Amino acid sequence: MLDPEGLRRAQAAGKAVTVGYGGFRYVQFLHDFENVPRGTALFEDGAAVIYGYPAIGRLLALETGLARQFAAPFWMEEKVDGFNVRICRVHGRTIALTRGGYVCPFTTDRLADLMDTAVFEAEPDLVLCAEVAGPENPYCDSAPPFIEADVRLFVFDLCRRNSPRFLSGAEKQALLRRYGLPSVASFGRFEIGDLPRIRALLRQLDAEGREGAVFKEDSHRQRRAKYYTASGQLAAIASHVHSLMDLPPEYFTGRVLGLALAAEELGLPCPGELRQRLGAAWLDGLQEAIRRQRRDGRIARRFRCRFRSPDNARELIHQLKRTAGHHLQIVPGELYQEGELWRLEFERIYPSLNGLLSDWLAGRVVLD
Repeated sequence: MLDPEGLRRAQAAGKAVTVGYGGFRYVQFLHDFENVPRGTALFEDGAAVIYGYPAIGRLLALETGLARQFAAPFWMEEKVDGFNVRICRVHGRTIALTRGGYVCPFTTDRLADLMDTAVFEAEPDLVLCAEVAGPENPYCDSAPPFIEADVRLFVFDLCRRNSPRFLSGAEKQALLRRYGLPSVASFGRFEIGDLPRIRALLRQLDAEGREGAVFKEDSHRQRRAKYYTASGQLAAIASHVHSLMDLPPEYFTGRVLGLALAAEELGLPCPGELRQRLGAAWLDGLQEAIRRQRRDGRIARRFRCRFRSPDNARELIHQLKRTAGHHLQIVPGELYQEGELWRLEFERIYPSLNGLLSDWLAGRVVLD
């Protein structure tokens, strides 16, 4: 970890900032800096360093990719379509950090509904790396097909405070079982020669509409790689089509190429159906945007999520507005009590696509 001088350099360079949440303050790393990854949180008084979760590269060619990336056996786990959090105990409180290093008001509020937090009584320095997924989340447009309402939590890695290294696959599985923690599906430990079994599992995941898999080398290198099914590639296109004018073209071309490669390498049947699904991934969202522009004068997607505390719902809206950037606007909606929980509704507005379609529908001439 950085010494005090290194921390001052990081802050002076705009790579790290001091932020507050719920009465305590911490340094959040907005970008990678020297040996500290983006999303790292350094809590005051030396209470804890929670290292940022590293980016995982995406394999597009499965057979050659696995052989090139891994020099030892590896674990295969399901990649769940949701958002990444790290859950830990700091200053006697259990909190969830987003991928970017913010304390997540939504996940922190709902932790008691999503898992048994008593694990931190026995393991106070444990850090749970998890995915929160479901149709009622405040960040993602898409959700796994097997979650019909609200959200669920899936642990996929474990580490310790003040260390960037993950626990081994065997250690992780033992702790998950001991404390009954919800987790992603683990398909076991494989070698390169097990490719036919791996392909069969990926075809099954694709048929069920699931996002993909993550491969984790069982060695000191802790190397990782992820692989999207055809269904995962299509979901990525559909959920980001409203950001068509803000994302680089490579985002979408990479997904289309990944789809073609997955279909070829996994030997997916019904190519005509796959072509129809690709067209729908693009057109359904864009046609919805056109209808909304004509009807409402703006392109927006509505989000709904549940909270135990209305204050945390308000804090989420404040955080979303602060971090939205120029390509997204957050418009708060209703906040009302629904049984024992509070229901928050809000909209995300996409100004770039909104402005473009507004001009085109008003009759503007476009020169190609």
